[in-house]
Amino acid sequence: MTQTLLVYEVDAEIFLKQWGRKRYKRPPLLRELADMLPRQAWLLDLGCGAGQDARYLTTRGYRVIGLDRTMPLLRFAKERAPVVPFVLADMRALPVQTGRLDGIWAAASLMHVSKLAARKVLVTLRDCVRPNGLLAATVTQGMASGMKQGGWMPGRYFARWKKDELAKAFDRTGWEVLSLRVVSNQERKGRWINVIARRRRDRC
Repeated sequence: MTQTLLVYEVDAEIFLKQWGRKRYKRPPLLRELADMLPRQAWLLDLGCGAGQDARYLTTRGYRVIGLDRTMPLLRFAKERAPVVPFVLADMRALPVQTGRLDGIWAAASLMHVSKLAARKVLVTLRDCVRPNGLLAATVTQGMASGMKQGGWMPGRYFARWKKDELAKAFDRTGWEVLSLRVVSNQERKGRWINVIARRRRDRC
């Protein structure tokens, strides 16, 4: 993950040109998550990047915390949404109180750690939400994990998941999968898995 973080820090302006300075387009999966939660719900934007989703959720009446490892992106996010608390932290060591959250939004963030680390993060996220709390995430779909070679912002690590593999990972870490589907070129290029899950009652 160190190499991936370095890419985001060095190429922050490249990232912001695509995901911070362009007109905001609300992700369909984020709308699904928001519609499942009451206003004033506490949400964590895990890997918030430029903070566009956190700003959107705040305007919808949700109480949002943005978390990312890249300071240049957090500075940009804070300038655009000063009322949102943005936190510099690692998803593998979350500074979030147990049972504090109603929901978690993890768009294109869990895929930047190994599958073993992602499973550990899912356990931590489960403990961060209240009973029946929700998690919506997007991860790269495929067979071969590894460093991205060439293209846009190369040098980042991507864990690529199969549908059944991801479903088992959620199930074994205390989540009940409500929806899981593969989408192509919807918000980002390529094939992605969109998942919404609820904290399982037997793990409360």
